[in-house]
This record gives sequence, structure tokens and C-alpha cells, in this order.
Amino acid sequence: MIYFDQAASSFPKPPEVAEAMYKAVIQNPANPGRGSHRLAREAAGIIFQAREKAAQLFGMTDPKKAVFFHNATAALNQAVKGFNWQEGEHIIATNFEHNSIRRPLVYLEKKYKIDVTYIDWHEQDNKIIDQVEQAIKGNTRLIAMTHASNVTGAVFPLKKIMEIAKQHGITTLVDGSQTVGHMDIHMKDDQIDMLVFPGHKALLGPQGTGMLLVEGDIPLIPIYHGGTGGYSKLIDQPEQWPERMESGTLNLPGIAGLLAAMEAFEKGKGRNVPRETFLINKLLKGLETVPGVQIYGPDQNPNRLPIAAFNILHANSQEIAAILDSHYDIAVRAGLHCSPLTHETLNTANQGMVRASLSYYNTEEEVDIFLQAVREIAESYQEF
Repeated sequence: MIYFDQAASSFPKPPEVAEAMYKAVIQNPANPGRGSHRLAREAAGIIFQAREKAAQLFGMTDPKKAVFFHNATAALNQAVKGFNWQEGEHIIATNFEHNSIRRPLVYLEKKYKIDVTYIDWHEQDNKIIDQVEQAIKGNTRLIAMTHASNVTGAVFPLKKIMEIAKQHGITTLVDGSQTVGHMDIHMKDDQIDMLVFPGHKALLGPQGTGMLLVEGDIPLIPIYHGGTGGYSKLIDQPEQWPERMESGTLNLPGIAGLLAAMEAFEKGKGRNVPRETFLINKLLKGLETVPGVQIYGPDQNPNRLPIAAFNILHANSQEIAAILDSHYDIAVRAGLHCSPLTHETLNTANQGMVRASLSYYNTEEEVDIFLQAVREIAESYQEF
């Protein structure tokens, strides 16, 4: 199979990821933080190594504020809902948000009558920045935004937006689900207060892992309550991090795999982007030559993700994906990609889009085969 669905979940994984997970299952079945025996201490050591590695890679100060969740969606929910919200306060987001941010924002709108402004993506960064500056109000408390669209690969001007937020004393939350592993992110240098990412996308780690990294003193209220391994006499959730944010048994095999993935990423840091950029530009150039194909998102440039979103004439995007799968053994994603606001903005809510997303492991030959398949499918639809 040709796997062009890397933006949903990466494949293949580095061998060391599977090895670390296997070792955690076979050699260390202990519950981290729930005992003083050797196996429990070793399990806790793996967890803390992963916190330290995340803090090191992404430029945060305190590893204890690098907390684990079962995916990025859970981490984003904690970050968005964890404020002591007051009625009428204001949040800025973008019109390219994944439902992992959009739905928690809608929840806040209904529960606390929070006001949300969605800024538009534009090819010119200065127009995006102008919108952010114009959207800021006296009661703007949070900028919660995706770093890049999971649908089109468009990247927002993160550093400048974070700088503006800092000037106005506004807390920032960045959804790095698509960019962590593709682009350099340093929380202190980029002035990011909270960063969320999953393990299973560009970092090439396992599913069932996500992290929330918090820089500085942000008094989040935990949305989960329960056993934390320590402070058991307390009837309330402990104040100390990471225990304050992590209730229940952590996913030790997954976190061990994520640690191995981060270590592998660190060793190969910088090698992915030039190759991925070359491959996606080749794919986009090829799509431009196919009659009946409509491409969405930014033009070919280095500051985009290896994602190509397109449609063929007026064909249903799910139908195109099914043909690619059943007739050509090519895996892509189609539909609304959990980001209906993006499709409303681009007028594709009825048709959806076909999304091809690449990684370091894909090849030129696979791109050529994919383009030939798209040409054949487009020709067949033009006959009707």
C-alpha cells in the first residue's frame, strides 16, 4: 500500500519505538508512581525521562509541567476548559481550527457565554496579523490557535501572533498537532504559554499519547480528578504538578514509545523538512497539470506542511478516496477532516476534500504512481 495519510497518523514508525513499547510491556508491568519497589521506580523513571525530553526539545522550563494525556484532544480540552472563566470573556481562534479546539470553544460559549472571534487565514501573513490586532479586546483572555491547518497545510505566523499576545498580557495556547515534528518550536523563544501535541503524527510515536506543555505559572483547574499515586490523604486534587493534571494510571508503553520517538527525532532533527518539502511540491506541481483538479490551500513554498488538499470536478471526495483505496491501494483521507469551519470557509462543506499527506518515509516513485492514479480517475469523471 502507498500510505498518504500521514497527517492522520504516521506510518511506518522507527523500529526503536516498537522496541521500547515491547520492553515496557514485557519487562516492566509496574504502575509508575504507585509503589516504591524497583519496577515501579523504573517505570516512573521512564515517565520522567519523557517529560525531560519534551521540555528539552520544545524549550520549556519545568519538566513537571510537561503532562501526559491519552491524546492531543484531551490535552486541548484541559488547556481550554481549565481556566476560571468568567461570563463574557473573549477568546481569539482561527477559522482553520480542528474540532479539538472548536468544540471546547463552543462549549465555553454555551456554558459561560464566552465571546469567540475566528480570524481568517490569508496567504499574506501581515493580513492575518492585522486581524489578530484588530480582534483584541480589553477582556481577551486567551488566543487558542492551530499552528497549521490539518486540511490544507497552511501555516499561521506563530511568532508574531505570540509576540502580540505577550504585549497585551494574553495567554496563548498553540495546537501543534500537525507541526510538532515538522517545524522547529521553542516555547520560550516563541513566547508560547501552552503547547499541545500528539505522539502519533510527525513525531512518529505511538497512538494513545498526547502532551500539554505549560510554560510559566498558569493556574489551570484540572478537568479530571482522581488517584495520583501520591498525596492520597487529600480529598481535593493536589496542587503539585504533574500530579495535579494526571489522574489515573499513565500509559507506560505508549509513553516509552513516545520517548523513543522523541529521541529518534532529536537524532535526525532537520532531515525531514527538505525531503518532505520536495515531495509535496512535486505532488502539487503534478496535480496542477491534471484537468478537473481543484487544489486548496497555500502555493508551493517551504513554509507549508506536506499536505495537498484537492477535489476532482464535482465528485464526492469520499468516493475519490474509496477509488484510490480499492483500485490503486493508495490510502488518503477524505471528507471534512474534523474541521468543518475550514470547509465552510473554503466552500467545500458539501463536497469535502481529498487530502494526501506525506512524511520522510514516502518516495518520489509513490508520488508518481499517485499522480497517475489521479489523472486516470479525473479522465473517467470527465467522460460523464
